[in-house]
Amino acid sequence: MWQNLGLTLLVIVATLLCVLIFMVFGWYVVWQLFLSKFKFLRELVGDAGTPQAETKPPEPKSERSAGAQLRSRSRTTRQKVFFPESTS
Repeated sequence: MWQNLGLTLLVIVATLLCVLIFMVFGWYVVWQLFLSKFKFLRELVGDAGTPQAETKPPEPKSERSAGAQLRSRSRTTRQKVFFPESTS
């Protein structure tokens, strides 16, 4: 009688432990392959150590302003491009 009860409890505990291990492993795989790509989810979890969360080192101020000027120039030149109208 006590052996059956002990064996039943052991099976229940082992089953729950296996389910928990598979759930944690599955969450880890899904996190590494998909969810860690989203900045919002990384912020929710507080994960700043993943390679996706790392940012470029800050540029000196002069390079930043020069880069911003180049970007704004390229936008304005794209806006000024006129396509010739078809004559047919």
